[in-house]
Amino acid sequence: MIQGSFHTAFPIGDASRVGEARRHGAMLAYDCGLDEVEAGRLALVVTEMATNLLRHARQGRLLLASRPGRSEVEVIAIDEGPGIANIERCMNDGFSTGGTSGTGLGAVRRLSQHFDLHSSVPGGTVVVARVRGARHAQTGMAEALVGAVALPAPGEQVCGDGWSFALEGNEIAIMVADGLGHGPEAADASRAALEIFAQDPLAGPRVLIERAHARLRSTRGAAVMVLHADAGAGTVRSAGAGNVVGRLVSGTSDRTILTQNGTAGLTIRTPEEVRHDWPPHALLVVCTDGIETRWRPEILAPVLGRDPALAAAILLRDHCRGRDDATVAVVRRAH
Repeated sequence: MIQGSFHTAFPIGDASRVGEARRHGAMLAYDCGLDEVEAGRLALVVTEMATNLLRHARQGRLLLASRPGRSEVEVIAIDEGPGIANIERCMNDGFSTGGTSGTGLGAVRRLSQHFDLHSSVPGGTVVVARVRGARHAQTGMAEALVGAVALPAPGEQVCGDGWSFALEGNEIAIMVADGLGHGPEAADASRAALEIFAQDPLAGPRVLIERAHARLRSTRGAAVMVLHADAGAGTVRSAGAGNVVGRLVSGTSDRTILTQNGTAGLTIRTPEEVRHDWPPHALLVVCTDGIETRWRPEILAPVLGRDPALAAAILLRDHCRGRDDATVAVVRRAH
C-alpha cells in the first residue's frame, strides 16, 4: 500500500526560500525516522535542487513530501525554463549549480536512492529525487509504476484531496478523492474515503465506491474515483462519482475515463463499473478538478516509460488551475 501525503511547495524566488525548504526537509526527515546521516543527505539534495532553481530557472518551485510508512522523503523541482540543453554535462562532477557544497545534479543523483529528470528547451525541467532510510525495504518496483503530486489550495495548510495505491502482482488499485471545497473538512472527507480503500483495496471499484458512499455520510462528501488496473490482462476497471477524471494516454491513443454525477456521502446513483483496454505503453492518469482537463496528450510522450512522478509534475506545472486543491496520480505498466 502506498498512501500519499500532499506536497508542500516552495517558490524559489530568493535565497531565503532555499533555507526555508531545507528546514522543512529536516522536519520531514525527523517525521520519517531518517537517521542523522540520511537526514544530512536529504539536506544536501534539497540545497542543491533549490539553489539550481534559484540560479538558473524561471518560476522555479521545490515540492517536498514525506512517506512516513516508507521512511522516505520525495523532492521534486519544477520550473518553466529555459531548460537544460546538455543534460549529460549537468550530471558530470564539477558542474556545480552555483556555489553550493555539492557538485550539482550529479551529487543529487548520487545522494538519492531514486533519481529521474526530464528537460525540454525552452519548456523547462522536472527533477524527481527520493531519499529513504536504510530500514526501508521497498525494492523500487513500486516507484517505477506509480507516482503522484498533490498540492493544497492557495492559502491552505492541508490538502482536501487524497490518493492511494495498492499493488499485488500484476494488479494495481488506485483511489483518488477530492473532498468538497478545501481545507480541514475537505481533508477529513478524502481521508475517510482512503480509509475504506485501505481496508480492502482490491475489492473492486463498484464495491469500494458503495462503501465509501456509506462511510462519507458523516462528512461533507467527496468526489471519488477508483480504478483497478490489471497489467496481465491489459484492462482497467473504473467506477466513481463526481469531478475526478481519468485518462489512458500513449503515443498513439487517448481515452477519457469519466465518473457518474453525484458526490460520495451525499447523493449518487447505483455505481456502475466500466471496463477499458489498457494499451501496453499507456499511462493511466487521474486528476482532480484542480487540474485543467483539456491538456494535450503529447506533452507526456517523452516520459511514457519513466518515473510516473515526472508525468504528474509536468501536468501540475502546466495545467494547475491555481485556485483549488490539485492532484495528479499516474500509473504505468512495467516494461
